[in-house]
Amino acid sequence: MKFRWSLAPSQPLLAGQLASQLRISPLLAQCLLNRKLTDPGSLAAFLQPRLKHLADPFLLPDMKIAVDRLYRAREQREAVLIFGDYDVDGVTSTALLVEVLQALGWLATTYLPKRKEEGYGLTAGAVANCLRASPASILIAVDCGSTSVETVASLQASGVDVIVLDHHLAPVPARPTAMVNPHCNPSVTNGATVPFTELCSVGIAFKLAHALVKRGRELKLATALNFDLRPLLDLVALGTIADLVPLRGENRILVSAGLQAIDSTRRPGLLALKKVAGCPDPIGVSEVGFQLAPRLNAAGRLETAESALKLLLTPDPAEALRMATEINAQNIERQRMERAIADEAIAGIQASFDPLNDYVIVEGQALWHIGVVGIVAARVARQFYRPTIIVGGDGAELRGSGRSIAGFDLAAALVECSDLLVRHGGHAMAAGVSVELDKLDLFRTRLNEFARRTLSPETLQPELCLDGEVALEEMTLDCLQQLNDLKPVGQGNAPVAFCASKVAHKRPLQRMGSDKQHVKMWVTDGAATREAVWWGAAGKELPVAGFDLAFMPLVNEYNGARNVQLQVLDWRPHQAPSPL
Repeated sequence: MKFRWSLAPSQPLLAGQLASQLRISPLLAQCLLNRKLTDPGSLAAFLQPRLKHLADPFLLPDMKIAVDRLYRAREQREAVLIFGDYDVDGVTSTALLVEVLQALGWLATTYLPKRKEEGYGLTAGAVANCLRASPASILIAVDCGSTSVETVASLQASGVDVIVLDHHLAPVPARPTAMVNPHCNPSVTNGATVPFTELCSVGIAFKLAHALVKRGRELKLATALNFDLRPLLDLVALGTIADLVPLRGENRILVSAGLQAIDSTRRPGLLALKKVAGCPDPIGVSEVGFQLAPRLNAAGRLETAESALKLLLTPDPAEALRMATEINAQNIERQRMERAIADEAIAGIQASFDPLNDYVIVEGQALWHIGVVGIVAARVARQFYRPTIIVGGDGAELRGSGRSIAGFDLAAALVECSDLLVRHGGHAMAAGVSVELDKLDLFRTRLNEFARRTLSPETLQPELCLDGEVALEEMTLDCLQQLNDLKPVGQGNAPVAFCASKVAHKRPLQRMGSDKQHVKMWVTDGAATREAVWWGAAGKELPVAGFDLAFMPLVNEYNGARNVQLQVLDWRPHQAPSPL
């Protein structure tokens, strides 16, 4: 699949001014400008994310109401039940809250719904099961609850106060005791929206923890005076990275500090998980997203997320290693199931796919395991570059997940089809859905009609955003060290990517890997030569003389030596600049 190259406009004068003011390189300054950071104040805060720059948690909507109700419960020794979710964001949120509440003096227990039996969120059945097991007068719904209008109303009517900590969009929100969801009631101070809308649920849970500690210190509570929130940032980083929220603003601060917390963690479960996953030190966003998070998710996808929660909470290193080993085995089984379903789905799509008319892909089979269909949706969306929804189940009602592409708000699209759906919710780029089997075809048709009205054919070709054109001699170890100041990179703060114009091969290409799936090249622009690696190049057209190369620059370490290596993203025949 070829990309549309989108080269950021060069701003040498402004980049030079910022470079001089901040004492950074002009190339780093240009990369910051590309990320819509223009004034020295915001640039300095971005380059040096600090916990002291976090905003007051009481600026979140209904935070004061939630804290007041919880402190009244503490005084009266009321039981508090934390109702979470089975993904990493939900599990880490639940773990964080129960650790904080119990340490500060609350009677707190937890419950995670079972994906297959109870479904997502505050369903009537799941709530009945959890309150039967752990009666409580306060239920904290975390990473769910914003759209559970009927269940919340029933709980409130029965005398159970509900506090919702959530970040999902809610066209018709529920009305609990406190709705700590910035999307439902954006908090405004001095006419400006407080920048909380991109937090995931574990970020909001951390904000609640911060607010509880602040109130406790005001009340001179011994448990709060000596309570340190910083060790909890390992959980915040895990959930934030796994939930693919933008790594900017508050999230950038939390993840920056959270990655350091993961590196220095004493949490036995996390140490064991890092061991079985083979994570390096120091750990980065990629290792969390592709090594730790999938293993934690595997438990909730195949059976119950309780094992992932217990792993994060256990104080016993031996027990932690045993549980981490079991979760690792579940992840291997999850991968096997995912590959089988993805292969079946992709084969079926390829047989009938019409790129001119199929703007959205919707596929489902009654026997596809609902625990892995979200990962399959992500894989299909990457391969075909279409918004994709994959559903499965074992009855007349199918459940599943969707993944979107840039420019298509999947959550808003599902609202347009709400009369065909049993349930739906989520974000612009990812959502969950339940649909009756006999309405699947109509749902696909309606969703495509909406997409054809809102998407242009151009947006159905993936865009490759490049930070600028560079000479190969600029790509040095010192340059890459400076560009490291952009980390942590990820969703909403992409790794730097550049292009080099009119390069050629300095040496013959070399096939790599046992199956020869990868290619190593040595490219030159006449002034300098750099090593370049193209992963997964088998079956793709390889470049010849006089081509433009798009790449990410990386530091390669081998046998104690360090050198600059270019990770190939794409290539095209050389395109001369357009005349002015």
